Amino acid sequence: MKKDIEIPIAEQVYVAVIHEWNEEFLEKNWNVYLINDRENTIEAAIAVSKGYEGDRKTSTMRHGLGDIKGKDFKKIEELQEDILAFTNEFFVTFFADNKLYEKRFIFEKNSINEANFRPLPVLEQEGILAV
Repeated sequence: MKKDIEIPIAEQVYVAVIHEWNEEFLEKNWNVYLINDRENTIEAAIAVSKGYEGDRKTSTMRHGLGDIKGKDFKKIEELQEDILAFTNEFFVTFFADNKLYEKRFIFEKNSINEANFRPLPVLEQEGILAV
């Protein structure tokens, strides 16, 4: 019976962090994005985020992102500077091809820094991709 259960693998969907200038506050902020590098739309995307480091942890946040067209992205949240030292986890679920997909993305503690920047798909900027 278990062999009949199909667990689809979420491919070409990423979570990335970018260090962006904020005109309103005149400073750079760390923003997290969900990137859809697929050709088709992902539907009803939800991201659940949390951070932890030893006994300390952040609140669990739930973000309803809705539909994201192919080769597009949506902002999930802004990360405060003081939680960059935490392991930050994003659990993403979405529908595509009439199937439910899910994937856990993790930024290891202290990995969110400009030294780890690389070119990102779709966004045409440099940032950090979660593993």
